[in-house]
Amino acid sequence: MESPIKVLLVDDEKAFVESLAKVLRRRGMVVHAAQDGETALAAAAGEDFDVIVLDLTMPGMDGLATLRGLRKRDRLTPVLMLSAHAEVGKATQALSEGAANYLFKPCPVDELVAAIEDAREKKTFSRDLLEADEP
Repeated sequence: MESPIKVLLVDDEKAFVESLAKVLRRRGMVVHAAQDGETALAAAAGEDFDVIVLDLTMPGMDGLATLRGLRKRDRLTPVLMLSAHAEVGKATQALSEGAANYLFKPCPVDELVAAIEDAREKKTFSRDLLEADEP
């Protein structure tokens, strides 16, 4: 049996984080929350997540800066960017800097869950390929 998907949910909107975390937990996921980029980087440094769901617009360290910090430490864990703003330039930048997907708020729960499940599968596949290449 496959282990539950471990998600780091990063968003400065506390009510949104609590609501989404509850929904994802009902879907069998293990959810950790961070309300800013610095806390997210510390959480990711201390724990291995299957997927990170990251808000683009946050005070202080925004989502792009947080994404860069995450990528310096770990290029394998998929980061799904979420934004309430349809900024094509920022979406393109996020994807070019290593985001696995870019979703718009409000994102239907089924769409987000499918994106998380897909991202975890890709990470597992990538990890298996890397391990197969090791001598």
